[in-house]
Amino acid sequence: MDTDVVVAGAGPVGLMLACELRLQGVDAVVVERLPGPADDNRAQALHGRTIPVLDRRGLLPRFREAERELNGGGSDSHRKRPLPKGHFAGITGLRPTVPDPDPEIPPVVFVPQYVTTRLLGERAAELGVTVHRGSEITGVDQDADGVTVRTDGGPAPALLRARYLVGCDGARSLVRRQASIAFTGTGATLSTLAAEVRLDDLTDVPTGWHRTRHGCTVISPHPEGGHSRVVVIDFGGPDPDRAAPVTLGELRERLAGVLGRKVPMSDLRTAQRYSDAARLADRYRSGRIFLAGDAAHIHYPVGGQGLNIGLQDAVNLGWKLAGQLHGWAPRELLDTYHSERYPVAATVLTHTRAQVALLSPDPRIDPLRELFTDLIGFEQVSRYLSEKMSAADVRYDMGGAEPDPLIGQFAPSLRLETGQGTRRLADLMHGGRPVLLDLTDPADPDPAEPAAAAAPWADRIDVHAGRCTTHPGYAAMLVRPDGYVAWACDPEDAPDWVAKDLRDTLLRWFGAPGPQQTR
Repeated sequence: MDTDVVVAGAGPVGLMLACELRLQGVDAVVVERLPGPADDNRAQALHGRTIPVLDRRGLLPRFREAERELNGGGSDSHRKRPLPKGHFAGITGLRPTVPDPDPEIPPVVFVPQYVTTRLLGERAAELGVTVHRGSEITGVDQDADGVTVRTDGGPAPALLRARYLVGCDGARSLVRRQASIAFTGTGATLSTLAAEVRLDDLTDVPTGWHRTRHGCTVISPHPEGGHSRVVVIDFGGPDPDRAAPVTLGELRERLAGVLGRKVPMSDLRTAQRYSDAARLADRYRSGRIFLAGDAAHIHYPVGGQGLNIGLQDAVNLGWKLAGQLHGWAPRELLDTYHSERYPVAATVLTHTRAQVALLSPDPRIDPLRELFTDLIGFEQVSRYLSEKMSAADVRYDMGGAEPDPLIGQFAPSLRLETGQGTRRLADLMHGGRPVLLDLTDPADPDPAEPAAAAAPWADRIDVHAGRCTTHPGYAAMLVRPDGYVAWACDPEDAPDWVAKDLRDTLLRWFGAPGPQQTR
């Protein structure tokens, strides 16, 4: 074998997956068609579960620093170029859901997608990931022992042999096609241009979301004369050539068509065109081949969900592949990648399709928008929509007989008082390993002993003991590498039950203890 895993695509999802694999001691090679990082700016923000995920890998400070640099060194992310507030289909007033607020992490970090790619590329380099840019994958074959990847040469070898292949190669994924995985859904009905330009008169443009009888615009002006972000949504049909470069003249024409007047602009910097095609891979796995990010799901980029769920795909898959390669993964572990992540993407497709329908300039949609404007004012409705868009409502089936309400959910931002001082759960997860928190009270005359029960798994589980000051109702908690709670118990649970239930959970997710054969 040339490597453990070949990752197709050096976008944010592919790089995040490669970082996760390297943290677990797995060799990963990334093959990217483009000679350099893309200047894609479709995603303008990271939010929801992505923020604490970055925090739990020690990466959040880099992103916050990049945000400050983009805003001229200011700490206010909206100071230089204000971006639209929380919305649903451009209907503002949606209040962000922060189910477990942590004063040390923000709910949103405003960085464009190309910055995310750069930062994750730097982290991948630090971890020793090999990235072959300017090499295109041309074919894939798999057998019982591994996958053979053929390339067009360039920096990458013409043939690469790996145990697994993960397609993070976008909506037109060659890996997906080679694996004969269907990509079903709905085709494009509209065209969107998104660009960064200089606007001559900032007082002469509608800021934020603006819907007319001809389409929609989303304009985030730079108040100090820098590049402003201009998005134009044209409901006249999809572009005949999605690959055609966006020109300044085309952007001017489209914007004038929606606003009904010309807007002087110059100095086009970055620009993309995209549609509202919405498709979902029928399965995320075919033998030794997996899909993640846009290779597995595409939708209209409204609400900033696509990149965020793609990064979470990577964090979900990385540790499971590593467990398989290290030999301890239970038989069904790799299949849980599809069973856990497919429903999340299906929900996102439903909600983004609904938003596209509400954005339509058809006047018959006006009453529906008025109704949604009223509904969003209700706290329950706002919370429901926010939780869907931020993935705060995601809960995985952990397979226990009597699940605690916390089991299956994203672990809260715990703080532990230890002999070494206060420790955050996020700080304990920088290595990407599962964490068992022993929160039992030393003064308890008959305490449970979760650390002793987990001792046979010491080669793959980190155990930390302390007193939890933020969530005192728990005696122990097992957190998977992706941040989700696999098991928990409270102080009233019988010690014998705690030991047995914890061992059963460890077997279910982290396999039998002891040395295993690499596979």
